[in-house]
Formats: sequence, structure tokens, C-alpha cells
Amino acid sequence: MATSNKINRRPFVATLLAQRGNALVIPGLGSPTWDCSAAGDSPEYLYSWGGMGLAVPTALGVALARPDRRVLALTGDGEMLMGIGSLGVVSAQGAKNLSILVLDNESFGETGRQTGLTSERADLCAVARGFGISRTMHVTEQGKADELASFLFKEEGPCFAVAKIALSEDPWSLPVKDGTAIARRFRIALGVEKA
Repeated sequence: MATSNKINRRPFVATLLAQRGNALVIPGLGSPTWDCSAAGDSPEYLYSWGGMGLAVPTALGVALARPDRRVLALTGDGEMLMGIGSLGVVSAQGAKNLSILVLDNESFGETGRQTGLTSERADLCAVARGFGISRTMHVTEQGKADELASFLFKEEGPCFAVAKIALSEDPWSLPVKDGTAIARRFRIALGVEKA
């Protein structure tokens, strides 16, 4: 497995999200949420405060409820490892409109930057394939953002990708923290609730 940890996460995520079209985004706990907010907040982002391990299961639920929309779970390596069993459910459900991107800094960045499990031999793409998700992509270069965006937003899902990102000190970009307000604006954006 190739590793680099050279990708600068904030511009990389911003480049990806600029190509999302009308895809719905379910960012995971911590940095993925701040990355989405920094790239330009949207009511089509369903932020989860304090729900570690829930980005992928939540995205799967949204994808099944809205097969007419592409759905991206944007999470980190620690959160993905915490909810690794959700990949089995993703595979079993086979949502063609679901993509998962793991931003892998090979560290437990939110809890003290301890060395993470993906820093050595753990290969999340291989794990996803083991669960039956056949479409995977492993990215180690900043310049692959456009190729990754095409994979995540245009390929038939479920798709699973890992981007090896640098451990960085990006400033927080905090979106709204009110869970009720986040859910309401998301439902309004989907047209299932009136403003």
C-alpha cells in the first residue's frame, strides 16, 4: 500500500466539493465537518456533532431514502475504523448513489494525534473490498482531486475511496451547532419540509 501524507486537506476537499453537483454530503465528526464549512457551508451538508462513527450509516440511510440524489459520506480514518462494520451493511444494501471518502491522516487527530492504525499495514480499501464494495480508489497525490471527484460523484456506487492527507493545523471553521436547525435546513433543502 502506497502512503504519502502529502495532500493538503483543505484545498483538496474544497476542489472535490466544488464538483459535487447536487450531491448531498454527510461529513463526519471534527475535521471533515470543518473542511466542508471552510469550503462553503451548504444546507445540503448534514453535520453531526458528537456522532462519531455515524457518518457512513447516516449517509447510507439518506442514499436509500433519496435514490435520486448522489450522497457522499466524508469521514476520517479514526471514525471509519470505529464504524467499520457499517461497510458490510453498505455492501449488502448496494446503494448505487452512495460514495464514501475517508480522509486518512494516519493519526487520531481529534484526540491528541496519536499514531493511527492506518499508518502501517491497515488498508481501508482492502477492508472495503473484503466487505464486498468492489469500487475503491486510493489517492496519495494533490493533483488527483479531479479524478477522485469523478469517481465519487459519477461512478455507480457504492464507491469507497481513501485520500492520504497531511496531518495539519487548519483553523476551525464551525458551522451551526444546533442539531434541530441542521436537520431542519437539510429537510428544507431536500424539499420534504417547507421553510
